[in-house]
Amino acid sequence: MDHLVTARSMFGLNMGVHIIFATLGVGIPLMILLAEILYYKTKDKDYELMAQRWTKGAAVLLGVAIPTGTIAGVQLALLWPGFMEIVGKVMALPFQIEIYAFFIEALFLSIYVYAADRISRKMRIISLILVAIGALASAVLITNVHAFEGTPAGFRILNGDIVSVDPWAAFFNPSFFVTSGHVAVSAYTTGGFVIASVAAFKMLRARKHNPREYKFHHKALMMGLVIGGIFSFVTALNGHESMQKVYEYQPEKLAAAEGLFETQDHAPLALGGFTDEKEQRVKYGIEFPWMLSFLSGNSFNTVITGLNDFPRDYWPPLFVHTLFNGMVIIGSILILVALVGVVWYKFLKKKSFPKIFMWAFVATGPLAIMGIEFGWIFACTGRQPWVIYRIMRTSEAVTTSANLHILFFYFCLFISYSWPQSPLYWCFILEEIRFLKSLLRKQIKKDVRIWVIHY
Repeated sequence: MDHLVTARSMFGLNMGVHIIFATLGVGIPLMILLAEILYYKTKDKDYELMAQRWTKGAAVLLGVAIPTGTIAGVQLALLWPGFMEIVGKVMALPFQIEIYAFFIEALFLSIYVYAADRISRKMRIISLILVAIGALASAVLITNVHAFEGTPAGFRILNGDIVSVDPWAAFFNPSFFVTSGHVAVSAYTTGGFVIASVAAFKMLRARKHNPREYKFHHKALMMGLVIGGIFSFVTALNGHESMQKVYEYQPEKLAAAEGLFETQDHAPLALGGFTDEKEQRVKYGIEFPWMLSFLSGNSFNTVITGLNDFPRDYWPPLFVHTLFNGMVIIGSILILVALVGVVWYKFLKKKSFPKIFMWAFVATGPLAIMGIEFGWIFACTGRQPWVIYRIMRTSEAVTTSANLHILFFYFCLFISYSWPQSPLYWCFILEEIRFLKSLLRKQIKKDVRIWVIHY
């Protein structure tokens, strides 16, 4: 395997896992906060129970996100020293502030979990607000480095030296607000639909056996569909603005995303299919005439620069068209499913959903996570061959240390083979099973007490 490909694979695999837990770590706290607020307003014990259960999930997600995030930080320093040299001199500010954001999130989550019985309901809500703010700030600050990679600002390179450094100009780079907004609303979308997905699955299992449990999960489902639906629509609007930023600052990325080879106005939007470099067109896709020009510049006369007007080594991988389409199609499906669910229950006054609807709701959680993965890979791969757009190539930023392929091989081998075979691994698994069984028994007893007292 090529040295650069190996480094990118190691970093990409870790980030592909980390992005899931980091996204849910932003989206789930909002759902917990809303459940607490609903309980405060309605005194419905179901919402309090939702907050308690989701908090346990959020704690587990945070516990997994921390080590994967730590590994990502170590990999940045070890695999990409050229990139970190510029970041250390120009863009260190988000990394420094992110530490405080994480402290706020962890501190107030601890207060909410361990001091819930000792503080008032209002203080619990305030704690959750600070948890949500800390989680969001942490994600936005780290993602701002990604925004800087696409639209670098706040420095110049003169004779190989970094000069004219302005950290705040780098921090508030041209795509900061659009990128941070997209991270926020897509995380809230994912959090809402993951809750809806789990609730729908529980409803399918409880329908015939436990009407009380069915009703509980129905409330969680509607809450997830409403929040997920609202933020998926906002994500689509923000995605349109993001597309305009790509048109303005990374034109070859836009051309690759739409498989456009020739510069033209009234450019069509291609949905589906795949890019054929030999024939220089999107095959088997559906074209919407003039729409790419309109979406990029709010005018059908907007000229879109084609790939053939850029040097061949500036082209991103052409499979980014498929990633972009996957993200757009999944987002559209999520909006449609949420809309159908809300209309069916709120406006048509139906008290139950057909089974096909329920399975569609179950699919929304995995689809939302797939959308996050498609979007993240598209954003990073579509910037290639640059690690800092038009300033530093990815090949210039990678470490010169040899034998990365050996490290990568043993890393994969250790994960896929050594852990399941080791006695320590199985001791850990058995201990976790015992702990979860104990936790489940306590939770069931607590739930029963709450329901008996309330009803």
